[in-house]
Amino acid sequence: MKAIIELGKRGSVFAAARAQLAEGAPVDFRLSFESARTLFTELTPARMELLDTLRRSGPCSIYALAKAAERNYSNVHGDVARLLDLGLVERQDDDTVFVPFDAIEIRMPLPMAA
Repeated sequence: MKAIIELGKRGSVFAAARAQLAEGAPVDFRLSFESARTLFTELTPARMELLDTLRRSGPCSIYALAKAAERNYSNVHGDVARLLDLGLVERQDDDTVFVPFDAIEIRMPLPMAA
């Protein structure tokens, strides 16, 4: 399963999910932001790097993730909390965190020329 992050109006993820269901295709996780500014405020380079580190290392504690990423525990803890809120990271019963996706796609349509 992959995560698709895109720009779109509120509720647009529901229309895309309905279309996938109608086709009988597996439903990908979708996350939509109203602007590129919001997207990049939430998905900072540090958070994207954390996703990469976590995916490569597999399920681990936040402490172990901070050590693997060579970052301050407090900052990693805050970033993981936000990634959990966004649904890009999940927590297991043993309190380890992991990335449940094989891939993350970011889609940003460019405006048409006038």
